[in-house]
Amino acid sequence: MRFSVDAHAIGRHQTGNEVYVRNLLRAFAALDKKSDFVAYYSAHDAPGQIPERFLTRRVSSNPFVRLGVELGQRVRRDKPDLLHVQYTSPLACSAPVVATVHDVSFLERPEFFPPSQAMQLRWTVKRTVRRAAWVITVSEFSRRSIENAYGPLNGRISVIPNGGSTLFRPVAREVASAWVSQHMNVRSPFVLTVGDLQPRKNQLGLIHAFADMIRAHPELPHHLVLAGKDTWHSGEVHQAAKASGAGDRIRFTGLVTDDELRHLYGACELFVFPSFYEGFGLPILEAMACGRAVACSNTSAMPEVANAAGILFDPHSKEEIVRAMLDLLLNPELRLRMERLGLKRAAQFTWERTARQTLDVYYQVAGARRRAANVKKAKTLPV
Repeated sequence: MRFSVDAHAIGRHQTGNEVYVRNLLRAFAALDKKSDFVAYYSAHDAPGQIPERFLTRRVSSNPFVRLGVELGQRVRRDKPDLLHVQYTSPLACSAPVVATVHDVSFLERPEFFPPSQAMQLRWTVKRTVRRAAWVITVSEFSRRSIENAYGPLNGRISVIPNGGSTLFRPVAREVASAWVSQHMNVRSPFVLTVGDLQPRKNQLGLIHAFADMIRAHPELPHHLVLAGKDTWHSGEVHQAAKASGAGDRIRFTGLVTDDELRHLYGACELFVFPSFYEGFGLPILEAMACGRAVACSNTSAMPEVANAAGILFDPHSKEEIVRAMLDLLLNPELRLRMERLGLKRAAQFTWERTARQTLDVYYQVAGARRRAANVKKAKTLPV
């Protein structure tokens, strides 16, 4: 078998999409020694993050060129048994498409997107889902949302949860605190949140809640650390921090490496994820895998991921966010219990399991294609 994967996200700091495809490729290399894999990349340094034995082909970083022309041409030349994409397939594709659609937030919460991007996704994802041989998504919440949006997929959809990278593992808080102090100039103790600075992640709500908490409990020595790359929304978030009355306690790290993130998780006293909408919520798992108590939103897929190992709150309620943080900061016993539960919960999600289930889909789709080709060939043979 030959499987091709659109890996253009690798090396382009596309956060969740990049984490997904990078970890899948690494796990494929360990699990499937017989099949050929072709990875289509865009960033010049991406090949260093792709398993050595995989074939690599460069495609344009311009989505109109990549999806409109180049990716389809590459597939015709490489003749894979399928092409795996995230969200959007090329306009023309000679191979069956497996499409991972993490969520349909662009349909359900379009206010979190620039209008042009929401419009583009509405058209391209609808076309991709309807044409795909198989759709993969990462949570039951997203599966329901996809089928509500596009109609029943008649068994052509699988829920395959994300995994947790083995990089994220417990580090003694004292060791991690010293590391982030030395290498990142981040002071402990602190509350951590992770995510691009964008409206959907609700950093504004967390900043307001943190400022209220400090005003009500000035004895707390904690800072708030926001790790994530800047976007078009960053100015509003930075301004909110300055105007909060707690600006001297709020730190923005910008985009961080995996190693920096692991130490931030390890050093924090509490991880808070106040997002309004997630198809999965990978930082929840990462923080749990690092042995840190988690408080997160009670919306979309986040309760499904956190299960009973996280403290849930309404992200629209500043009071509930404050209460969740205080419950964990002021009650060491509860915090330790949630840390233990989180470690057990995170252990249930691995990229090996994700990749194994994804390969099952690949073989099912590729096998169906080959059977159909054999039937067609048999019909054309002379009797």
